[in-house]
Amino acid sequence: MAKRPAFFIRQRKVVSETYSFEWFSGFAVSQKQKSIKSLHNTIMEADGNAKPLEISTKSNEPIGIKLSAFHLKLNSYALENIFQSAKVFENGGPYLDLLDVLPKEAKRDERLHNSGNLIAFHYQNEDFPLTPKTVFYDFIYITSVKKSFTADEISAISNYNYFTDIEFNPTKSINTQARAVAIIKLILDEYGYLPDFQKKDFIQYHKEHIVYN
Repeated sequence: MAKRPAFFIRQRKVVSETYSFEWFSGFAVSQKQKSIKSLHNTIMEADGNAKPLEISTKSNEPIGIKLSAFHLKLNSYALENIFQSAKVFENGGPYLDLLDVLPKEAKRDERLHNSGNLIAFHYQNEDFPLTPKTVFYDFIYITSVKKSFTADEISAISNYNYFTDIEFNPTKSINTQARAVAIIKLILDEYGYLPDFQKKDFIQYHKEHIVYN
C-alpha cells in the first residue's frame, strides 16, 4: 500500500486529501499507470462524483501528459531551470547560469545545497517570498500554461475535479504540478478563463484560496 494526496476544490479553496491505495512497484510506465488507476479508483470510491486526472508523463490522458511540468517551458526555458535558477540564498544566488544547463543538472547543482538557507526567489527583476510556500512554483507553472496552451486546452481542465501526481511525495517535497492545476481549475471556475495575474495579485489570491495540510 502507498499514500498519495489528491488536490481538489472545496468551498472556493484548493485543498488536499491523502488516499491509501495499492502500489505497483517497478519503473515501467505500465506499472506507474496501474498505481495511478488504483489511486483514482480509491478516490472515486470515496466520492461518486470524482473525475480524477493524473498530471504527469505517466498520465493516461493526453491533457495530463501535456500538463506535466517536464514538458512546460517559459520564455524558452524549461520550468525546472527557471525554478532552480531563481533561488536566492543567504550566501549566493540567483544562479542564472542554471538556465542554460539540462534540467537535471540544474536541480543537482552543488551551489543550491552549499549557499546557506533559501531566503527568496528572484525572477524577472521581482522578488517572490517563501510564503505562501509554493507560490513561486505555482506562479511560473500557471504562467507557462497560460502562454503555452490554447484556450480550449485550458478549458478542458474544467472537465476534471481531482488532480494527482503519482511521483509527488509530500514528505520529500512541497511543490507539485497537481496542486498548480487544481489552482487553475479554481481560477477557471471563478473567472471562466485564465487571466494574466500580476505577482502581487497572484500572491494575494494564493493566500486566500490555497490550504496546506
